[in-house]
Amino acid sequence: MILVLRALGVGDLATAVPALRALRRAFPGEPLTLAAPRWLAPLAELTGAVDALLPCTGLDDELPELHPAVAVNLHGRGPQSHWLLETARPEWTLGFGSGGPHWRPDEHEVLRWCRMLQWYGLSPDPDDLSLTRPPSPRPGATIVHPGSKSGLRRWPADRFAATARALTALGHDVVVTGSSAEAALAHRVAREAGLSPATVLAGRTGLRDLAGLVGHARLLVSGDTGIAHLATAYGTPSVVLFGPVPPRLWGPPPDRQQHVAIWRGRGSEPGDTPSETPHPALLAVEVGEVVAAARRIAGWRRSPRSMAPS
Repeated sequence: MILVLRALGVGDLATAVPALRALRRAFPGEPLTLAAPRWLAPLAELTGAVDALLPCTGLDDELPELHPAVAVNLHGRGPQSHWLLETARPEWTLGFGSGGPHWRPDEHEVLRWCRMLQWYGLSPDPDDLSLTRPPSPRPGATIVHPGSKSGLRRWPADRFAATARALTALGHDVVVTGSSAEAALAHRVAREAGLSPATVLAGRTGLRDLAGLVGHARLLVSGDTGIAHLATAYGTPSVVLFGPVPPRLWGPPPDRQQHVAIWRGRGSEPGDTPSETPHPALLAVEVGEVVAAARRIAGWRRSPRSMAPS
């Protein structure tokens, strides 16, 4: 068994896909088990690299003594994540430090894990980000996703609403997504945009349905959060608003012109510190700029490696 620790969120799992596929190729005869939150199981299945999910909510958990042939730390630099993996009693552990490569704080999340595995002799492809595309509950929709785990990364609701209103006027079928906890925010954005309550899908889509929605969408407008990484995986045109973490650390590949990353910051800061106030880099982004970017890319083909307009 190959045991991989990545007990984080949607974007974290999506950025680890090249590393997971490299492990699958390197150990074709071994089942690959991912230690991650149970609710990520549908996304793990869409990677095509994971055979089983071992429920793990974070570093306070303890893993069963599975005695895997190889344990891989795709969670962090340690030491807590290293200690957690060791509770499984692996024969061999791959990770940063402790005989492995050095951690670089100023490195894109996809490239970080690819570099780590390259150090151990594996051959990950950092462009291998695609996911299996499930059916969509609303093909061709334009998604406005106003939520984010941290208020620092949340563009103001009234600006999302103004963007949704402008896109609707341009003929887009706009829906507003989010988690159950973000339903009130989504309804506020829809109401201020003049959209009906039926356009609010927040809390009404499971992870697989959300992936299908993004995979068949016309466009996504969101902050720097998990759904943006689904747009990258499916090549869905996206406008992603960054702040405080710059896109060079978590953004879409810069050579994929169907994705626009907007950032007005000057340096990288923690992205999940408690705050209900958007980062100044986000407050510097105007609605007109977002709508203009959306108009420019909305006709591009939905292919992860597509570089030509349809």
